Amino acid sequence: MAFDPTLVVGPELLAQHGIGVVAPFDFALDRELWRWTPDDVSLFMTRLPYVPVPVTVEMASALSDQSIVRQATRDVLAPEPLAVAYACASGSFIRGKAGELQLNQAMTAAGAPVSTTTSGALVESLRLLDVRRIAVVTPYIDAVTERLVSFLDEYGIEVVSSVGMGLLSHIWKVGYGEIVSAVSSVDRPEADAVYISCTNVPTYDIIAPLEQMIGKPVLTANQVTMCTALRAMGRSAAGPGQSLVRLAPSTAA
Repeated sequence: MAFDPTLVVGPELLAQHGIGVVAPFDFALDRELWRWTPDDVSLFMTRLPYVPVPVTVEMASALSDQSIVRQATRDVLAPEPLAVAYACASGSFIRGKAGELQLNQAMTAAGAPVSTTTSGALVESLRLLDVRRIAVVTPYIDAVTERLVSFLDEYGIEVVSSVGMGLLSHIWKVGYGEIVSAVSSVDRPEADAVYISCTNVPTYDIIAPLEQMIGKPVLTANQVTMCTALRAMGRSAAGPGQSLVRLAPSTAA
């Protein structure tokens, strides 16, 4: 009996659209990004060049160099993504509001049909949720965390409390238990939401449980990046029980 491909039903037969993802050289959570991605959307990943320094202001600044982001964007355009996301939290806030806008301009100039960055996506997500005061958890040293606080202040977003884990490397090895403890310690009644920074911090499975535990939205770097990129394509992310994902269908273009 001859094989009839029309009898096969599955995601492999769906028409595919794509998101180009520009990630840091040490990004280790490709699989997590895919968990927010619908079956008919593919991720086209590329990495920024290796920087031989710890996770400091110096590293974040190097990763935000417009020339290398522009080249990385060009590299990921071959499969024709509908949007390009710069998936690095610190690299997108380290130079402030102006630096984040310049990264978007660099990606657009390179040919990205639509562009977003993790920190730009955070600001957009907070606006969609009508959040003005947040508590922040980061894996960074204080000098980097302070840059995030300053970036948010430029957009009128108040950080009512923050905690940094002081990590200089291997951030992707942080466990869920550590993140939950950090969120519990940093949350305040006056915070409208909690944000967990860094795209190398795993968070997918604990967002919904944390929201139930503290009774407010929990946003994370990878979550806001994926939701915003998908929203730009008129699509919704997959993330059961997550406030931002629930919001996406009514705000999709």
